[in-house]
Parts: sequence; C-alpha cells; structure tokens
Amino acid sequence: MESYELVILGGGLAGMCAAVEAGEQGASVLLLEKQDELGGSTVLSSGYMAFAGTDMQEKAGIEDSTQYLVDDLLEVGGAVNRKELIDAYGQHQLETYTWLKGHGVEFRTLQAVSGHSVPRGHTIDPHQAIQVLYKRAKELPNVKIRLNAPAKRLLKNAEGRIDQVLFEADGKEHTAAAAKGVLLASGGFAKSEEFLKLFAPHLDEALRIGGEGNHGDGLKMACEHGAWLLDLPYLSGTYGFHPSANSAVKSQGLAFYKGGIIVNQDGKRFVNESLSYKLLGNEALRQPEGISYQIWDQTVMEKAVGDDPLYDFDLLKRRRLLYQVDTLEELADCIDVPVEVLENTIALYNKGIESGSDPEFGRKSLTHHYGKPTPIEKAPFYAFESTVAMLATYAGVAVNPQGQVLNPYNETIPGLYAAGELTGGFHGAGYVTGSSLGKCAIFGRLAVQDALKKTTVV
Repeated sequence: MESYELVILGGGLAGMCAAVEAGEQGASVLLLEKQDELGGSTVLSSGYMAFAGTDMQEKAGIEDSTQYLVDDLLEVGGAVNRKELIDAYGQHQLETYTWLKGHGVEFRTLQAVSGHSVPRGHTIDPHQAIQVLYKRAKELPNVKIRLNAPAKRLLKNAEGRIDQVLFEADGKEHTAAAAKGVLLASGGFAKSEEFLKLFAPHLDEALRIGGEGNHGDGLKMACEHGAWLLDLPYLSGTYGFHPSANSAVKSQGLAFYKGGIIVNQDGKRFVNESLSYKLLGNEALRQPEGISYQIWDQTVMEKAVGDDPLYDFDLLKRRRLLYQVDTLEELADCIDVPVEVLENTIALYNKGIESGSDPEFGRKSLTHHYGKPTPIEKAPFYAFESTVAMLATYAGVAVNPQGQVLNPYNETIPGLYAAGELTGGFHGAGYVTGSSLGKCAIFGRLAVQDALKKTTVV
C-alpha cells in the first residue's frame, strides 16, 4: 500500500490548486486523474474567474469590493445558497487571485459578465492555468500525479475516518492511504445519463458537452459514506451554444449581454435577456424544439471581444455560424420567422429603450445591474441560432467553508473533503459567471489548509 498525507481525486483547477498548495506546505500528495490528461471541465469552461478589488479593475477605473461581490452571489443565488460559503469565498477571493498570478496564471482581459453589477469577469486561458500549475507540481518532489488512474471506492478505518482510496492503474487495483484526508475534486456528472435522468430530466434535450470523465464518480463515493446533497433542484443548462457545438468545439456566443435580444421560432422575445444564462437556459428549453435566435445589430457587433469564448462574435462569423444581412426582412427570412412579427418585436423593444421601460420583460441593463441596452437599428443585422448545453453540474455534496464534507445532520465526515464542481450549496438557484472556477481555486486551497493543520487520530 502506498502512503501519503493527502490523496486528491481529480486534476481540474480545484485538484491542481490543492496539489500545489499541499506540496508547497511540504505534505506528501498523490493526485489521481481518471483521464489520460489533466484539466477536466476546467479546460472546457469559458475561462472567467470572479474576483473583486483587483489591480485589473483599479487600472480600468472600476470601483468594486468584496461586499459587492458577495451581495451579487447571494442575490443571483436566490438567497438559497449557503451564506457561510459565500462569505468564505469573499474572504479569500483576492488572496487567491494574487496566489494564482504568483504561480504564473495569466489574467488577460476584464469583462462584464452574467450576474455581476460591475465588470469583474477576469479571463484566463484554462489550458495555460492547468499547465503552469502542473509545471509547479512537477517541481515538488513530494507531489505525485497519476493519469489513467480512476478512483473506485473510499475506505474507512476502525474509527470511521476516511483514510484510504481504492483505485485502478496499469490494469491493477491499488490502495493509497491518506493520513490527513482525501479531497474529492473529481467534477460533476454532465456525462452521466443515469444521473441526469435522475436529477435533471428537464434537461433531456440539452446538448452534452461536459468533461469526458464527468460521470459522478466522486458523488457516488461520497454518498456511500453519508454525504448530503444540495442544489440539485436548481440544475440548469447553459444558454448560448450553437446546435452544432460539441466538447471539442464549443461554439458559444452571448451577444445579448452586449445588447442583443433573444427570440424564439415565432420571432418573439420570451425572457429578460439580462438574467443569468442558466436561467435563460431554462426558458429557452421551453421554446419550440429548444431553439431560439440571438438578434443584434452593428452597434453590438462592434462590442465584440477578440479571442474571448463568450464575446468573440467575429469568430462565429468566420465559422459561418452567423447570419448577416442588411434588413430585418432578410433576417427574418434567414431564420424562418414571420417578418412582421420580428419587426414588431424589435420595434417594441426599441420603443421600450427610448422610454426607459421594457414593456414586455422589464429589461433595464445588459447583464444583471450593469450596462445600458441600446436599440437594434444599425445595419447590418445578425442572427445566431442558439440552444442549451449541459456543460457542468453546479450541484452536489454539502461542504462547510473548510471544504469538509457534511452528512444530513450538518456533521463532518471525518477525513473527507470536497471542492469544485461536485460540491453543492454555493450557487443556489442561479449562477454568477466566473464563480465556478473561482470556487475551485479558493476551496481547493482551503480544504488542504484545513486537512494539513489537523492531527490524525490513530
């Protein structure tokens, strides 16, 4: 049997941050990754991280604070997310941003994104982030990473503490002892039809483009030992993907957060476009065939952000995924909606902007509380066929701010920690862009810090 102080399951952002944190503290670490490469859902993400009060914001003249960030997270989460987790995020978010930068993670741009009252979407290249953390982990002789090594079960000692992991590697079964704890960072269940049918049957029509290894393995292992589950009723898909999107090519665009609108196949708006794209996804799936269209004009097109996974509209154009025409009549013909309905929809929307009140859905901003909508009137006009995808499952095991897994009585399960996508209680009923990667980095490190300060009971 191999023996370590900490065993980490999963090599996405949560697991890699945890491995580096533990390794730099001098602990012996084994990280097991099920797939043949690191990254998990992290490398499929849009690469946004939610931080407040950063040097990037200061340079851009954006006033922000931890409290504003916390307030947004609670508001978008419908106040059903656990406040103690949100407060912990707020307390440690800025130091985590600094820690990531110090380890070579490159923050590229700053954008206004879903759920934020000010621009605080700090963009990274997820592949670059994973690679620099992997490079650092390899420099630490006390950190061992094994690929193609799926964990199978967690084992307890006589005192009831999780202290061993049963896993497979090289066609054989192995056991690794974990003196200080086991950290589950194994992602969600976006690729498990069994779990999706059980917990989210309303998402049957959503595309499946999550991490290939995300079959809920960590969820099963935690539940075997009494873990409680949170946020499952709020599972939602992500809106804004072209129907041709897949795990290799995401093909996503969110032009409505720059001023576009969304219409269904009847040419009618059906939602306030400033809402979280998770909530938009729920509404979009209720439309005929789950298909809708983002509509915008040249004013919005000029707000495109090159090399951005959400706002690079020119890339969508180069991929021939956009319709571009000079009149609304031509646009209606392209997307096969009644021209008089589309023209009336846009006229009503524009009139609402002029009067300062959206008569149909009460839209007042571009995204959440930020930005002012503009009328759709400047040719050329654009349309992007869109649907909903199951990219990540923001629900799972209950944890406290230290990352300890909890049972139904809010008691800790000794020796068991969790961080990242497989945890519940943080997002609640909504989703704030960048908070997923943010919580991976923050709680991955917090779990390690708690595990390593504890004295193991023998």
